[in-house]
Amino acid sequence: QVQLLESGGGSVQAGGSLRLSCAVSGITTSGRCLVWFRQAPEEERVRVATIYTDLGGTSYSVYADSVKGRFTISQDNAKNTMYLQMNSLKPEDTAMYYCAAGREFQACAPAADDYDYWGQGTQVTVSS
Repeated sequence: QVQLLESGGGSVQAGGSLRLSCAVSGITTSGRCLVWFRQAPEEERVRVATIYTDLGGTSYSVYADSVKGRFTISQDNAKNTMYLQMNSLKPEDTAMYYCAAGREFQACAPAADDYDYWGQGTQVTVSS
């Protein structure tokens, strides 16, 4: 059974930092796209950051323009865990954050519908 479990959300003031974790079980984290999405109230779920680590251990990451330079995605294959380090947080970063995993060796698509495995979400609230 595949499970993704997020943790690390919370409430911070603008300029603060949070680190989200996504513990993955039931599938391996190498050779597949791992993604952080976020969804604000009454808005669509949007991709924040993607990481793909090939079987040789080389990682590739992509970020939404809104978070470039502030957020860093990473993964620890030994722990089967993905992370999102969020610095210089802004009120507009307030949302429910979800981790997702794609199928093995599938291209990293931008749409939420393209991902089969999801966590339950963790709330991030940034106050001004």
